[in-house]
Amino acid sequence: MQKVIKYFINFPIAGWLIVFAFVILGIAGINNLKSSFFPLVESRNISIDVYYPGASPQEMEEGIVLKIEDNLKGIVGIDRFTSTSTENHASILIEVLKGYNIDATLSDVKNAVNKIPSFPSSMEPPIIAKQIFRSDAISIVLSGKNIPLMTLKSLGRQVENDLRDFEGISQITVTGYPAEEIEIALNEDKMRAYELTFPEVAAAITSTNILVTGGSIKTSQEEYLIRVSNRRYYGTEFDQIILKSNENGKLVRLQDVAIISDKWSESPDRSYFNGKPSVQLNVQATISEDLVDVAEKVRGYVTQFNALNDNLQLDIISDRSIVVVQRINLLLKNALQGITLVLIFLALFLKPRLAFWVAFGLPFSFLGMFIFAGFFNVTINVVSLFGMIIVIGILVDDGIVISENIYHHYEKGKSRIQAAIDGTLEVLPAITSAILTTLVAFSSFFFLEGRIGEYFGETATIVILTLGLSLIEALIILPSHISHSKSLTKAQKTYWFNAYSDKMMSWMRDKLYAPTLEYFLQNKVLGFGITFALLILTIGSMGGGIIKFSFFPQIASDRLAINLKMPQGTNESVADSIISHIEEQAWLVNDSLSKMQTGKLSVIQNIIRRVGPGTSTASLTINLLAGEARDAPAYTISAAIDKKVGKVDGAETLIYGSGNYFGGKPVSVSLLSNNIDELKQAKLLVKDYLKENILLKDIEDNDPAGIKELKLELKENGYAMGFRLNTLINQVRSGFFGYQAQRFQRRRDEIKVWIRYDKETRSSITSLEEMRVVSPQGVRVPLREIANYEIQRGEISINHLDGNREIRLDADLKNPKTSATEIVQEIKTEILPILKRQYPSVTASFDGQSREANKTTTSAAATMPIVLFMIFAIIAFTYRSVSQPLILLVMIPFSLIGVAWGHWIHGYPINISSFLGIIALIGIVVNDGLVLIGKFNTNLRAGMKFNESLMAAGKSRFRPIFLTSVTTIAGLGPLIFEKSLQAQFLIPMAVSIAYGILAATVLTLVFLPMMLTLGNSMKVWALWFWTGTKPTKESVERAVKELNISYE
Repeated sequence: MQKVIKYFINFPIAGWLIVFAFVILGIAGINNLKSSFFPLVESRNISIDVYYPGASPQEMEEGIVLKIEDNLKGIVGIDRFTSTSTENHASILIEVLKGYNIDATLSDVKNAVNKIPSFPSSMEPPIIAKQIFRSDAISIVLSGKNIPLMTLKSLGRQVENDLRDFEGISQITVTGYPAEEIEIALNEDKMRAYELTFPEVAAAITSTNILVTGGSIKTSQEEYLIRVSNRRYYGTEFDQIILKSNENGKLVRLQDVAIISDKWSESPDRSYFNGKPSVQLNVQATISEDLVDVAEKVRGYVTQFNALNDNLQLDIISDRSIVVVQRINLLLKNALQGITLVLIFLALFLKPRLAFWVAFGLPFSFLGMFIFAGFFNVTINVVSLFGMIIVIGILVDDGIVISENIYHHYEKGKSRIQAAIDGTLEVLPAITSAILTTLVAFSSFFFLEGRIGEYFGETATIVILTLGLSLIEALIILPSHISHSKSLTKAQKTYWFNAYSDKMMSWMRDKLYAPTLEYFLQNKVLGFGITFALLILTIGSMGGGIIKFSFFPQIASDRLAINLKMPQGTNESVADSIISHIEEQAWLVNDSLSKMQTGKLSVIQNIIRRVGPGTSTASLTINLLAGEARDAPAYTISAAIDKKVGKVDGAETLIYGSGNYFGGKPVSVSLLSNNIDELKQAKLLVKDYLKENILLKDIEDNDPAGIKELKLELKENGYAMGFRLNTLINQVRSGFFGYQAQRFQRRRDEIKVWIRYDKETRSSITSLEEMRVVSPQGVRVPLREIANYEIQRGEISINHLDGNREIRLDADLKNPKTSATEIVQEIKTEILPILKRQYPSVTASFDGQSREANKTTTSAAATMPIVLFMIFAIIAFTYRSVSQPLILLVMIPFSLIGVAWGHWIHGYPINISSFLGIIALIGIVVNDGLVLIGKFNTNLRAGMKFNESLMAAGKSRFRPIFLTSVTTIAGLGPLIFEKSLQAQFLIPMAVSIAYGILAATVLTLVFLPMMLTLGNSMKVWALWFWTGTKPTKESVERAVKELNISYE
């Protein structure tokens, strides 16, 4: 390494060639980076979807889901699997462990499902697929005056086709209308008159409505295909299908017994934009697509479309690229402010030319990082930019130490070249170790489980690339620039602000620091007492709730999601009227809030009302004014709407969602048991407890009350006539649910042909009683004569977690700054013991943020010992000492004093983001200590006494330690004091690093010398006890011992 450093110092052109290469390649790298909302992380989920028309949730569970779940157990690489069984459909979500090949696991899952010997005959083939990562880019709605829904759908599909023609746009979802179908509504009286049954009608349609090739005829001249081309695609074309012929030869056609129509599915799913019927198009970006570019192309298309159409209008309801650009601009602003502050401090406390060359390392390191970032799938997003802000102040640390030391050697009378060589080589071990320990600490992010670990791994990538390149610049390029510039000549002026700063620095060092250090070295008991007292006070404040904890920060949202669930079976008009009322109240809240908004801007930009899917659900999506321009946070607007609406009678749940969370809801409890009665009673117990907590809102569970069911039972005379329950329910299902006669493709729509009674017949229980069912002997009798029924509540959905019945209860925080950790702890200590006593078969686990936080902390607990050992090994290898690395590591917990009280000062709870900042801090804390210990060892080798060496090292390294700490804090300062809603979730991590470094600076300058003195005393006393002769303080130190070692 010495030869490399000397080469670059002696031949500066080599360094400039590297610089020019980095400039050209770095600019090219920036242009090739994509933009995204968050880091692009491959999905590690596998989904299984199963459709079984007419099946109840119990049928789906017992006949399908349990069989699949049993076969999934034991597959290597599966973290857990959850399932939901509903009417006609079941879904299973499989989460794959980090580090396992998801494609191999997908293959194992498919094999496991294929091994199942039997499924219900009417079940459709299961759909097994790996989920694809997609991020919302932009959402638009198509609306117009007095335009039928079918026309809106057709035009929406055309817009979709137009957008897909753009390069880089592939994922578009069109919603706002139900599925299309053909309904053959049979009349019971006419069927009885013509002696027809549902299977006979279905068989006639299936055998007639066909498109089949029957071979070919090859003559001597040409070939002819034999084909039946009798496919009907629209309901009006089905009228003439022949069902049978009477004894007199008269043909009975479908139109004689049924009304055929093309219609929308009876499961409602409609959307309205500001009260007008609309079709919504959601455009998403995949890993290979640029979110900002996608949104820009869609915006251009919307402008062009609206210019060409009068009655039709495309409106942008949500544009995530705006938020991305706002956050990027916000962080760029913070970064520029940080760089400015760093440059100001460099200019104040270093010679101007030295400051320039130290600052030169910033663009060099960033441009070098951009060269390599694309190879690690890094994008321009909030998390990667945050990594750049973190590293701004750290980047110049090595440059400050090296330039200071070079200038110090130049003042001793050495030539510029020799001063550069000697100054660099002297601090080479300390600087290299300092950077390596920081890189090791940040590398732990790659091994953290959970979404937070996956996202912030990109921060680690940015920091590692940038710091690694800054080390190269500081060791081989910076010394070359300093030695061949006017930085070390008389041409270097000392400006008035430099003189003032030097005087201030000298005063702080000689009048404040030196006396303080000398005092505490003479009164170590007092010094240790104060330090330990502060640590105990901090721990006590954290345990007592003064300094609060939480799982994850809430991400500021520009959207509210209000979801209404009515009891199953509620008519769709009821849900529609309630959600319409809530929409009206939301606009009234907007009127009052807009008056208080800066600029009198409308706080609510638009509202999408959706009725469905299903008859009992409805929702509002309220898009707000962008967070950068909005005064009120989303949760206060949500609370205002909730208060305005008041209690809604009859609603099963009404959720006023107001933000995005990492990993799910802040409070989420999963109850598991195969004893259904105890499970449901336990749910009520926990739910009542959550409702009593005034800090919580939006309490819901995934076990809604089921729809009312008519439970059929055969009478004895029914059995006597040959009826069985399965034949009876199949006939009833055909009439009241429907018999799917056919399914075919009509352009892009899959059309199902349903045979059933008309809607009026299916709207009366009397119709069920009077339904004529056919016995095995062909006798038609009213159902009431051979069967009884009773009305009960059934299941609407059945949930499993790892094969066990599960009911999950979720709750949100009224105020995002409330500590979810404390609430979860209260649940563990107050309600779970009661739950265990009353319902012993029920077990509870915490899901949502608790689970994500547990995954992150558990993986961190496994990773951190390795990280600490590697840091210890690096320092021990550098200084060939065991005691000095241990002393540096002991300082780490004391730096948490600054972290904890920094959060208290700024009003933030300590959360997972803060925890990541603490991990990063571990590597940074030891850096200044390495510089001081390195100088201390050098002084000892020079023959100085122990105390003299320690005082001289402290005074000598006060300036670079102070300056490196100030520049790092200055780089993060603008972000810490940022008031924008968009930056709030990043600030705790910045607080951890900045205030941790502030505490670590004091510890390094005062506490570390005290620890070195204590360690020296222990070694002296131990050796005195062992040998009987008291050694000198200097002789027990490793730096002095090495002087007496001869290597032969």
